[in-house]
Amino acid sequence: MKKMASKKPKFLFVTGGVVSSIGKGIISASLGSLLESRGMKVTVMKLDPYINLDPGTMSPFQHGEVFVTEDGTETDLDLGHYERYVSTTTGKHSNYTAGKIYETVIAKERRGDYLGATVQVIPHVTDEIKKSIVKGSQGYDITIVEVGGTVGDIESLPFIEAIRQMGIYKDGYEVAYVHLTLVPYIKASAEIKTKPTQHSVRELRAIGIQPDALVCRSELPLPKEHFDKIALFTNVDKNAVISAHDAEDIYQIPLILRDQGLDDIIVEKLKLDVPKADLTPWQNVFKASKESDSKVKIAMVGKYVDFKDSYISLSEALRHAGFKNKKNVEIAYVESEDIQKNGTDCLSKMDAILIPGGFGDRGIEGMIQSIEYARKNSIPFLGICLGMQAAVIEYARNVLGHNDANSTEFNQDTSSPVIAMITEWMNEDGSTENRDETSELGGTMRLGAQECLLKEGTKAKKIYDAESVIERHRHRYEFNNTYLEELQKDGLIFSGFSKDGLAEMIEIDDHPWFIACQFHPEFTSSPLRGHPLFQSFIKAAVEYSKKN
Repeated sequence: MKKMASKKPKFLFVTGGVVSSIGKGIISASLGSLLESRGMKVTVMKLDPYINLDPGTMSPFQHGEVFVTEDGTETDLDLGHYERYVSTTTGKHSNYTAGKIYETVIAKERRGDYLGATVQVIPHVTDEIKKSIVKGSQGYDITIVEVGGTVGDIESLPFIEAIRQMGIYKDGYEVAYVHLTLVPYIKASAEIKTKPTQHSVRELRAIGIQPDALVCRSELPLPKEHFDKIALFTNVDKNAVISAHDAEDIYQIPLILRDQGLDDIIVEKLKLDVPKADLTPWQNVFKASKESDSKVKIAMVGKYVDFKDSYISLSEALRHAGFKNKKNVEIAYVESEDIQKNGTDCLSKMDAILIPGGFGDRGIEGMIQSIEYARKNSIPFLGICLGMQAAVIEYARNVLGHNDANSTEFNQDTSSPVIAMITEWMNEDGSTENRDETSELGGTMRLGAQECLLKEGTKAKKIYDAESVIERHRHRYEFNNTYLEELQKDGLIFSGFSKDGLAEMIEIDDHPWFIACQFHPEFTSSPLRGHPLFQSFIKAAVEYSKKN
């Protein structure tokens, strides 16, 4: 659909109340898909109240996945939702943390930019937040801004104040507010309680923001009388109270919101002249998720599996590939340390094995055991980032006989460092960058989209059907090219390289489907488009399940 430019930029702010993790990211992304389907050019931003400059050094157990944008910015996992639901490409201006805002303000103060003024939260910090929001909106008709945390948190107050001010001044733009709250169901009394929502909106209004729409996250659809009650006590129009009850599938949520007219409310508030939403593509996705005729079981052997958000883009990419293959993908999350302790028997009923990315040596031997099991038993295998490095180590040990083969990340004294830190490499813009073992964790990564040149006659070339592909990276260690010739002679195929000769993809020719890549293809998969590597992987899993 052709994008329709609006006369004034528009901002839609999404806040949350009662508790965190009730789905602001999904709601924001779904709103983006609705407005995009009405012809708008949409982008989505995330404001995070924590002091970290970015989530790059935060534990996946605390914060979930780190999503990497095309320009190499490490961001909140919600940006993954945005890119899966909206055809926008997020970047460094799409995610601002309190740490990043304060760093900028302090740098300006040190330079003397404030001309000797006493630097305060208001106006200096809030002004910087507003500037950042406007900067991230450039080139778009509408910018959806998700504010992290919950209303009432001390950490979130500067961000809430900034978006309040934007609603007052409206300096050449229009503003709307959507508030997401929890409406809990108390099983013991079989009652739905609206009081937390009332208090949450009261808190928001006390700060100075009146929501234009209220999205009520609940286990069950809200009864009619609850719409009246919530509207009365929150001063929100009854038609603008939306029931966001548990859905069969997260890709049904744009349809649920559309059916209750949330996009119409936003369109009216922002004074938009746009056609009705065409959600046919989303209807097809939801239909595909419901009509999968059978399932394949994929073992994801990782080190952060106790917290599923650690691999959310990867899990969704597998589901997208299932839609394309008309199969329900069942993911068995296997702790790699359990493999290390108890062996690979739990993999015997799997149709494919996947090793995801990660850092540190915990559970590595369990991953290597899983890869050996997949290689020897002709089970489809996909390794991603650390998964590729582990696959190289396994091959060097068990095929070449380098029993001490390892990565210098795990053993700096290994006699066969098949994986090592490359001390100098070239960026896409031609500049060179240096790193070593003592560099700060946040500054030693190869990050963002880079070109991978595919080798003729390989499975990878056939799957992508292209001379080269652009994929996103997030890692510190690389394959050590010193071992390239030796590994190739013993049957390991290197099917993709970066422009400056770094190994990007490997495969085994006499295996039904054994591929590993240094990059993260999951970051560019979406339910509407899927991704060729995952689609081929799931297809191989389907074929394996038929034979076994």
